[in-house]
Amino acid sequence: MNYIVLANIGVLLLLCTFLYFLKTKQMKFSNRVFIALALGILLGIGLQLVYGVGAEELTETMPWYNIIGSGYVKLLQMISMPLIFISILAAFTKVTVGKNFGKAAAIILSILIGTTAIAAGLGIATSVAFDLDATEIMQGDAEVARGESMIEKSAEVTTLPDQILTMFPANPFADLTGARPTSTIGVVIFAAFLGGAYLKLRHKEEEIATTVEKGIDAIYSLVMEVVRIVLQLTPYGVLAIMARTVATSDFAAIANLGKFVIASYVALIAMFLIHLVLIAVTGLSPITYVKKSAETLLFAFTSRSSAGTLPLNIQTQTKRLGVPDGIANFAGSFGLSIGQNGCAGVYPAMLAVMIAPTVGINPLDPSFIVTLIVIVAISSFGVAGVGGGATFAAIIVLSAMDLPIALAGVLISVEPLIDMGRTALNVSGSMTSGVLASRAVNELDTNIYNESADAKPLV
Repeated sequence: MNYIVLANIGVLLLLCTFLYFLKTKQMKFSNRVFIALALGILLGIGLQLVYGVGAEELTETMPWYNIIGSGYVKLLQMISMPLIFISILAAFTKVTVGKNFGKAAAIILSILIGTTAIAAGLGIATSVAFDLDATEIMQGDAEVARGESMIEKSAEVTTLPDQILTMFPANPFADLTGARPTSTIGVVIFAAFLGGAYLKLRHKEEEIATTVEKGIDAIYSLVMEVVRIVLQLTPYGVLAIMARTVATSDFAAIANLGKFVIASYVALIAMFLIHLVLIAVTGLSPITYVKKSAETLLFAFTSRSSAGTLPLNIQTQTKRLGVPDGIANFAGSFGLSIGQNGCAGVYPAMLAVMIAPTVGINPLDPSFIVTLIVIVAISSFGVAGVGGGATFAAIIVLSAMDLPIALAGVLISVEPLIDMGRTALNVSGSMTSGVLASRAVNELDTNIYNESADAKPLV
């Protein structure tokens, strides 16, 4: 390690110290997160201006930055499984949630799949409006290699029935370790079975049920304390992640694909506005939703990890939006891998429209549009829990539409930038489904939803 790398690490640690100083001064958590975001952007720009894209100094520095950035995301993923399991199980100790859980689950799944179909329609409309064409994008070695990699991955894609089958927890204890891509869903199902067993036990053996309830409550309190400890590290994680993202971004390549980037964010923002409209239709304030979810969406944007954002997602739903624990955990965990509006909705639809003209297909053909929307909606369920969700969703959609998969590799240079927006939209979709479902089954605590965001900070 040379002195330049040490200096770069020193700058990051100095900024972390500054963020800790702000904490000692009792600055609000949300303000510290936004300051961390700004500092991360400035640090990333500074590093790139000093060393340039792909410089050896940056290559050697980023692994050290990842200790804080990626390390924080790993800690969040560490607590995700215990949080999902114990929160859903604890929800069944509350009779009202137990009675409405099945109905709420059905509503959540319907919203996730339905909004993905809408997102696909927006992706199609945006691609047409911006006249996106895959043949207009120059392909270098990286793009060609990406295309070949996607063709290889297409062999790993299984059928929809097989994907659904993988959700069932054959070994729930292995799922608690995150051993499978669909482990989160497996944990949800396992916890729901245990919750149902508890409800039956309460009618048969009330004394034993009371003991079980006390044990569940004790574990729940312990897990939530761990969650609060980890979430306190959020500003430092955001700082390191944003610095790494900006410092390693190829802005020349981004500028070359500027039209696609702009079109993507137009579609993503439009879908987010639809989330707000759906919330408004139920009689709730969309402005309140934005204010209370801002920190969580910001972290999703910077981290590009729906799984890493899960604890913040659930905390936001329960503490700020008034969603019951069980519904919040179901919406959050299923939203990780089913009906992701950004990765499985907007993105593959835009790719299909871009690539269709290369094989002589008119993307404005009504039959093509309807078929594409249906396939996108179905595949958003079929790629449940698979790592690299956007890539696999694109592969499934393009294969089903008989479109060349390799051309999807032309966007590799802007993938990180677009993925930030996609992840934020995915998380917003899962939180929206939780709010709407709890509202539909009359379980939403409107007093919590309508109170000031400062009344209940996330940590």
